[in-house]
Amino acid sequence: MDASTLPRRWLCDMDGVLVSEGRMIAGADRFIARLRETGHPFLVLTNNSFLTPERLSERLSAMGLEVAPSELWTSAMATARFVQSQHPDGTAFVIGEAGMHEAIRAVGYKESDQSPEYVVLGETQNYSFEEFATAIGLIERGSRFVATNPETTGPGVTGSLPGCGAMAKLIESATGVKPYFVGKPNPVMIREALRILGGHSQSAVMVGDRMETDILAGVEAGLATILVLSGVTREHETHHLAYRPSRIVDSIADLIDEI
Repeated sequence: MDASTLPRRWLCDMDGVLVSEGRMIAGADRFIARLRETGHPFLVLTNNSFLTPERLSERLSAMGLEVAPSELWTSAMATARFVQSQHPDGTAFVIGEAGMHEAIRAVGYKESDQSPEYVVLGETQNYSFEEFATAIGLIERGSRFVATNPETTGPGVTGSLPGCGAMAKLIESATGVKPYFVGKPNPVMIREALRILGGHSQSAVMVGDRMETDILAGVEAGLATILVLSGVTREHETHHLAYRPSRIVDSIADLIDEI
């Protein structure tokens, strides 16, 4: 079958597109329902590596959005799949929450602080000096350094919280070794999602609210891209960038009748 005749695959960012500040964005449930009704394969993508797919599915359900664990693709899962593809059945020293630890085990990796192939850094609110000291020592002795996502901050109740990118900078400053970020905007995360869906870039679309992660990742992976204005990016902020989304819409609700 020619790629142009394949059903369109949809990759959709989560925060700012489907949910925001603990609430479902209007129309997100009907958008997901419409994808199912029309038989369009899809995955919901997130750079958040905190939660396992099961817990993330439960959290979305509490907001009124039904997304199965198998329909979620997190930066933790992408990072685990990446290290397994590069060095099968190896070992890793992991800093992160349950989502990262479970993902690394799910691909057959073992956690170790004894000369592991990789130091893997994910999002967490429980960073410890001991963990960072261990990670720095391992990288200095030759362990490869990967991290889930490059965002330096995340939202908090009283203001921004340090993100994975900021914590990665600490390790980089101490070791002189830059991490390889697997999450968006790295097109690796997008291409692996397409592989899971059995699709091609020519027949897929990436929907997101951040130019510097979602849209850039889609552009670099060769997908059509749709920027929604329900999240972080405002339309005027796109004008100075070298890359552009294929389309700009107000929210996910604007796409329901087009599926």
